[in-house]
Amino acid sequence: MATITQTQTTTATESPPLKLTLAYKEEIHEEYKFSAYLPVYDTKTSFPPLKPFEFNDRGLVANKEKPNLFSKEAAPDLKVTKLTPVIGTEIRGLQLSQLNDRQKDELALLIAERGVVVFRGQDFKDIGVEKQKEFGRYFGPLHIHPVGAHVKDNLELHNIYLGPDNEYRNRRRGNRLTTTGYHSDVSYERQPPGITILTLLSVPPTGGDTAWESQTAAYARLSPPIQALLDNLRAEHSGFPQAEGARRDGLFVRREPIKTEHPIVRIHPATGQKALFVNPGFTKRIIGLRDEESEALLKLLFQHITFGQDFQVRVKWEEGTVALWDNRVTSHTAISDYNVHEPQEGLRHGFRITTLAERPRGVGGLESRWNE
Repeated sequence: MATITQTQTTTATESPPLKLTLAYKEEIHEEYKFSAYLPVYDTKTSFPPLKPFEFNDRGLVANKEKPNLFSKEAAPDLKVTKLTPVIGTEIRGLQLSQLNDRQKDELALLIAERGVVVFRGQDFKDIGVEKQKEFGRYFGPLHIHPVGAHVKDNLELHNIYLGPDNEYRNRRRGNRLTTTGYHSDVSYERQPPGITILTLLSVPPTGGDTAWESQTAAYARLSPPIQALLDNLRAEHSGFPQAEGARRDGLFVRREPIKTEHPIVRIHPATGQKALFVNPGFTKRIIGLRDEESEALLKLLFQHITFGQDFQVRVKWEEGTVALWDNRVTSHTAISDYNVHEPQEGLRHGFRITTLAERPRGVGGLESRWNE
């Protein structure tokens, strides 16, 4: 089913009219509590290429023991659980909206160490857009997605929506057997994302989970000769297929696509850990190898990432869940396993705030590079 759209014009003070294309049917959301967060496309605003910036990881100044984040005095109902030995931590009894700066610093380090941290029972979706963006900015500049739907008047809030009136997220999977697809958010950027914050406003009673895999564990599992080979290689990450697909589907591209050559193995600035930095979503070829060599090695790595269930975690969403992960040490996939046309199975809708981080640096100082 094609994306349902409707065009309207809104006027901002001292600004030319903005054309917004609705990516939902208004009549089925008349009583929806979070209608202000429904997906739209600004079809006029465009942006130049992202400029380099200095980045300081908040985890570098954190207390490694995390006494502020895990203080029972401040949060007597605090419960911290490892979801798996390798990746994923769940936290209950602590509100993200109430964290002070020291707690946020320690949270940044915890996310780097555990890959993904899942907070339950949160009021984050009710604190308003400005406070949501302010929380995200603490960890880095906010990314604006070059092609995705967003929240009205807030391009920084990338919309996540799959329902009976908009099946675009499933339709773009094409003729594949599965809806899953592991990726690291917009990894083609010169300074790709660090922490992403995902909040679901409406979740099905069952299904619609998200899975993450640990790129640090994936690297550690490889044999020393393969590790040594990868340590000295870069791979091309490309935003062109995403932009070309959007244009083919009649969507607006607000920033022209780029290609970047990133180290295949990157080192996290706060932990010093090595992690694979390739993903099936955006990594296209390995620099310096013959086509057949590149294809074979990427196939090995992609299969390793996708099928490594002993270094993956699958998270079920529930009311008030917020997930934060570090794109530098994980890849992730949505699992669209429910019937959007069955009313009992509900709507999956939320928003993502993605923060940008450092220019990737690998073993021996190997850095990302690109053509200007």
